[in-house]
Amino acid sequence: MTPPAALLTGPVDVGHDLNRPECVLCGRDGTVYVPDWRGGVTAIAPDGLQATFTAADGADLRPNGIAINRDGSFFLADLGERGGVWRLERNGRLSPYCIAVDGRALPPANFVTGDRAGRVWITVSTSLVPRALGYRPTVADGFIVVVADRGARLAADGLGYTNELVVDPSGDWLYVNETFARRLSRFRIDASGDLRRRETVAVFGAGTFPDGLALDADGGIWVVSPVSNRVIRIDAAGRQDTLVEDADPGWLEEVESAFQRSTMGRPHLDMVRSRRLQNVTSLAFGGPDLRTAYLGCLLGRTITAWQSTVAGIPLPHWEWT
Repeated sequence: MTPPAALLTGPVDVGHDLNRPECVLCGRDGTVYVPDWRGGVTAIAPDGLQATFTAADGADLRPNGIAINRDGSFFLADLGERGGVWRLERNGRLSPYCIAVDGRALPPANFVTGDRAGRVWITVSTSLVPRALGYRPTVADGFIVVVADRGARLAADGLGYTNELVVDPSGDWLYVNETFARRLSRFRIDASGDLRRRETVAVFGAGTFPDGLALDADGGIWVVSPVSNRVIRIDAAGRQDTLVEDADPGWLEEVESAFQRSTMGRPHLDMVRSRRLQNVTSLAFGGPDLRTAYLGCLLGRTITAWQSTVAGIPLPHWEWT
């Protein structure tokens, strides 16, 4: 078995002048995609050239999670006032994709992704306004929406700040991070696409706020935490190994104290005290052998890439990018 400390080597910076690249996706052709808070998606080609796709009508969007469709268009989970999920074509045409469920307008959406069965999964972290009121261990109003043959429907609720999710390659399990409940959960997906009883996969301790989520080919689950800038790998036996951490101990203690007192707010995520990493939030495997781990972040103008000795699991869009 590869020692945990040897799983990652690097890092190197990728991209320039990015604007809140919170989520990161990798294409098979080597292109890396990140959301752009100017209202769209920035694509970073293997040669470093960048292109940013935004709505032609100048729509004020705050894309958080993004997904890539077969036709090259994007789904944007809007964390701004519009909320919901929007479809952005590369020519700038913007249209609503899922902005309501069960007759209820979707609040700001955190994440969107597709699975191999053609379903689209959406997370809403909280319905509270301001959203920072959801940064509490006692709040559990997050939920998951699925869009499938029967249209959009509520798939699961009562979650502690629902964040990134991933469906495993078998299609049997959906894994989701509950950031301020400090746990990684999973649901069984039944034959009709419904989610069955939540199970706890991992519980995290002080300084870890599980956000980004990825799977590797050896059965490992990778979890990314802002504030502490931690990358944690959970192996098939459930053991947690911290592969990366970049945090000022005093700042980490201050944020942890605010979390425990239920006073944590936006400033605790909008600031960072670290050597290099800028509040990492997402991880995607890319490169020709899926052994390059790219880290999205809240505050950086670049993203960071590490070389991994373990290959990642390709997401469905790998087939058409």
